[in-house]
Parts: sequence; structure tokens; C-alpha cells
Amino acid sequence: MSSLANSQDYAAQLQKRDATREPTWVRYLLLSIALISFLGLLILPLILVFVEAFHQGLQVYLQALVDPDTLSAAKLTLLTAAIAVPLNVVFGVAAAWTVAKFQFKGKTILTTIIDMPFSVSPVIAGLMLVLIFGTQGWAGEWLLDHDIKILYAVPAIVLATVFITVPFVARELIPLMQAQGTEEEEAAILLGASGWQTFWKITLPNIKWGLLYGVILCNARAMGEFGAVSVVSGHIRGETNTLPLHVEILYNEYSYSAAFAVASLLAFLAIITLIIKTWVELRQEKQNAELNKSN
Repeated sequence: MSSLANSQDYAAQLQKRDATREPTWVRYLLLSIALISFLGLLILPLILVFVEAFHQGLQVYLQALVDPDTLSAAKLTLLTAAIAVPLNVVFGVAAAWTVAKFQFKGKTILTTIIDMPFSVSPVIAGLMLVLIFGTQGWAGEWLLDHDIKILYAVPAIVLATVFITVPFVARELIPLMQAQGTEEEEAAILLGASGWQTFWKITLPNIKWGLLYGVILCNARAMGEFGAVSVVSGHIRGETNTLPLHVEILYNEYSYSAAFAVASLLAFLAIITLIIKTWVELRQEKQNAELNKSN
């Protein structure tokens, strides 16, 4: 107890020294810069999107949202996310389980492959699909002979989105699983549980909030993906345009109110995503605090 009290007294003395504590004006300056940057770069553009969306009135705004091309783009965006997110969940959980729970040669290589989409430009990812499935690509002639259409169609959009969003679930789960260790799984196996029983009864409940957090990030990235989808979609209006591509087309056609109306839909989805993300973070912090308390 005496050593603890001495440590606390020493820490209090260090905090009083000017060498280890910034002046008040420095702290206020840094806080002001951060606040101005936050308002100017994030909040103000978001407000301007909604202001421009309603600039010509509510009727014009609603007409832009119920336009057939907008509805088609929204359906394609939701379809793409509905396919890409579950695929990435399966891959992310499997990859995180493999990396966190087992020791094997090539583990570093697998981690590098998982991180690859972070280092590759989305446009390059789209071009890779063009080189594979395009008319002059590796599988182009075979696809033409069998009348299979991948490029400039929904399959290419889904493949591009899956590639870009692959790391989100895995990268969220790997550190979580590594921190939890393997003791509970090993105890369950020793008691006679099978691999599936161990996963469903032990592992999944422990990672559920981290998994949900990764799904939210993956879904947000999938719905907002532009670069890779732009390369492989062909920009066929009403057929292969997602919401971000539809916004670009409307803006290039000088339909500013319609473009900002559709953009406001994406902004609204982003706000909902942030709210859910914050709630999940709070639940995850609560779970971690309970685990630390039990340990």
C-alpha cells in the first residue's frame, strides 16, 4: 500500500511540472483545430448534401427518389450488399479462426493475403476482373462460347465488391480471437464437444459483438463502393448502376437536385451505420469490461 501511495504521489508531482504538461493555450489550440476540422470536413458537407437535396422542394426530392433508375440502382446496391456481406462473413470467420486459433507455416502469408485489398486500389481491382473475364481476358473466349455474362453485369459487380470488402470482418475478429486465447475451446474439446459444438457454443458467443461490428463496416463499404464497381459495371443505366454510380451520372447530366437527393439517401444510410456502429462499440466495451472483471 505504501509503494502504491508513493507512486500516486510521484505521478501527481510529475503532472504539476511544465515539462510533462502542455500549457493551457496549447490544449485549447489543438482542441479548436480538431473541432474546426471535424465540422468543416465532416459535418458541413453532410449538411450541404441535405440542403441541396431539398433546394427545389420536397416534391422534386421525392420524384428523384422514386425515379425508376434510382429504384433500380437502390435494388442493385442492396442485392450486391446482400450477397457480398454473407460471403465475407463466412470467409472472415474462417480466416480469423485459422489465424487466431492455430499455429502453422504460412500464417504470415495468409494474413498478408487478407490485407491485400487494403493496399490495392479499387480501380486496379476492377481492372483485374476485366483482364480475367473480359473479351480479351483469360476466360473471355470460354465465357462467350457458353453465353455466360460476368463482366458488365451483376456477377462482376458482386465479385468486385467482395474483393474490396474481404478484410473487414477478418481484421476485426483476428485480434479479438487472439486476445481471448484458446483455453475455453480446449476445455470444451476435452469435455467431449465436437468442433461445431465448440464453435457455436463457445467461440461465436464470445465474438458476436466483434462480428456484428465487422458486418456493419463491411456493409457500409459494400454499399458505398465506387471505383471497382465503376470499372466492371459498364454504366448501363437502370441495369448495372449502383447508387454511387447513379449519383455520378445525375451530376454529370447537371441534374443537381436529383443527384444530391440520391446522395442524401447514401448519407442517411451512413448516419444509421454510424449510430449502430457506436451502439455495438459500447456493447463490446461492456463485454470486455465484464471479461476483465471475471478474470
